[in-house]
Amino acid sequence: MGAGQTMETEIYHLNLSSPLHCVPKKDTDPFNYRPDGAAGPELIFCFELDERERVSFEPDGKKLLGDLVFGGEAAGAGEGELPRGNYLFAQKKEVLCKEDIIALAVEIQKEGLWQRLKLGEKLYLRYLFEDGSAVTQLFRPYL
Repeated sequence: MGAGQTMETEIYHLNLSSPLHCVPKKDTDPFNYRPDGAAGPELIFCFELDERERVSFEPDGKKLLGDLVFGGEAAGAGEGELPRGNYLFAQKKEVLCKEDIIALAVEIQKEGLWQRLKLGEKLYLRYLFEDGSAVTQLFRPYL
């Protein structure tokens, strides 16, 4: 999918009943997931969202993702956490490029605002290998 195209994606409400943990690694690139062979590591990343853009119906995708809070390999315990709670959730059965991840984050935000949800200030990105293919997932917390 090229930049500028809209992504047809189902966006779901997800109640995550248990947190997902990761062991943060400083040099892990959130936009360069390359599973080797038939499987790859499960990675989790957390981004702060830009204060202005995170509440806009038409956010500037270039500004939406703020600082990377943490990123690393999923583990049973670790300093990085995707907390339990309510999320708007979407996934694609492929590894998305940075532009497509941002486009998906924008779709999730628009859906949440349209539903009048109080969206959280963070976005979580998760890569995993499931049913023979790589999967990209996005989680946006809401109240």
